Amino acid sequence: MSSTKYIFVTGGVTSSLGKGIISASLAKLLVARGFSVTIQKLDPYINIDPGTLNPYEHGECYVTDDGAETDLDLGHYERFSNVPTSQANNVTTGRIYQAVIEKERRGDYLGETVQVIPHITDEIKYRIKLLGSKGKFDFVITEIGGTVGDIESLPYIETVRQLRWELGTDCVVVHLTLVPYLSAAGELKTKPTQHSVKMLLESGVQPDIIVCRTERSLNDALRHKIALFCNVAPSSVIESIDAESIYEVPMLMKKEGLDVEVLKKTKISYSQDIDLTQLEDFLYKLKHPKCSVDIALVGKYVELKDAYKSINEALIHASVSNQCKIKIKLIHSEEITKDNIAEKLEGMKAILVAPGFGERGIEGKITAIQYARENKLPFFGICLGMQCAVIEFSRNVLKLEGAHSTEMNPKTHHPVIDIMENQKKISCKGGTMRLGAYPCSLEKGSKAAAIYKKETISERHRHRYEFNDFYLEDFKKNGMIPSGINPEDGLVEIIELKDHPWFIGVQFHPEFKSTVANAHPLFVSFIKAAISCK
Repeated sequence: MSSTKYIFVTGGVTSSLGKGIISASLAKLLVARGFSVTIQKLDPYINIDPGTLNPYEHGECYVTDDGAETDLDLGHYERFSNVPTSQANNVTTGRIYQAVIEKERRGDYLGETVQVIPHITDEIKYRIKLLGSKGKFDFVITEIGGTVGDIESLPYIETVRQLRWELGTDCVVVHLTLVPYLSAAGELKTKPTQHSVKMLLESGVQPDIIVCRTERSLNDALRHKIALFCNVAPSSVIESIDAESIYEVPMLMKKEGLDVEVLKKTKISYSQDIDLTQLEDFLYKLKHPKCSVDIALVGKYVELKDAYKSINEALIHASVSNQCKIKIKLIHSEEITKDNIAEKLEGMKAILVAPGFGERGIEGKITAIQYARENKLPFFGICLGMQCAVIEFSRNVLKLEGAHSTEMNPKTHHPVIDIMENQKKISCKGGTMRLGAYPCSLEKGSKAAAIYKKETISERHRHRYEFNDFYLEDFKKNGMIPSGINPEDGLVEIIELKDHPWFIGVQFHPEFKSTVANAHPLFVSFIKAAISCK
């Protein structure tokens, strides 16, 4: 290919239609055809990144190898394509304005009046083209957050208008919209799609391809109607019908020919060969499990669908590897007490205690971990989940009364979890945690080493607090071993119990590295232990 092609994915009518899944599915299809592809998300909020956003506001904050706190849609892309993302793959309005203001303060604009056009749009264009300018990718897929018509999205849509004019056939606009079914009328309605495209046209952007999210199949008459009113060819009207699993969407898009339409629009020759064997095998195993197992996920955001998105997907990847169907029971940690814990976990074969921040629900997590430890129930603690396991062991095995994390109780007499030394003088919240990939050396003969089958691993982090080494020898003497240590600064990254079928806590976030192609070994082993649980 002579030049990088840029694909923009916009949305209309309503949010949460699945722009991220469509973008990731398109990327999957193009990669399966042998093209190199990357994806980026442009978020219209003024936060610098999602790192300081409450999960109730924005769902999960995804972390890349290089320490970027990003939108969860990048997680979809990595899980689908098995290609890592970076700082450059997520851009927010806050970051754009911050860069422009810094340039203005330095005098880079030579006294010009700084305006949305051209200065803001030029900065957006620079960020979009940054990935393509490195020459590594045939396609850069850019998803624009929000919906067409949002005030905050206007600079991004204007940037797309300019790039369409500049790039010609090297640019394609895919517009995702809704075709709702009205049960009272007994039919699908195209008017929301027509109005959405009209609004996009008012901003000077003609979509090349329209993807219609629908719960019922579109007939030929509806496709032609949408094509006629929205100025596209009937073949460019793509049906995106509701699917049982997000991993079916690439196959549905292949059937609809989304990737073929993109290749046609960008004047790229293609063959009929496309290798989706691995995904097809994954979907077959997903739909034909040989057993089922019940797992409890304990957290304080369980009512939020996207709060533990990567964990849920990593569990699915691991269940497919074990050819087992998992049934996840979401348990709110605030509702757990010593009196009801047995009832809450009745029938569960394993328990995963989720990450998080803050004191709310912490005692419920600790109670659940105590139950898992004493009843030999497979336990997996991630980040705060690991820290809670350390607190529980300190209180109930080491008999350190009031042992806690200084995050929850700064005055505790036994700070078994304490703030990292290099975090003590930091007052700003955004982007200041221990973020991104760090190495970890595994203890020979440990369960962790047996699971990874390696001596050194690399995992992604997002935390401020850590295991307090002052108590390390007491833990070792009583059966809790540090099976993973950071070789550079000696931080405890993994803890496990000797006399337990499967009890592991990790300070990092293994869920961020689990993909369809490579289910994370810790999750695979955890599910295997749940299947074997008596």
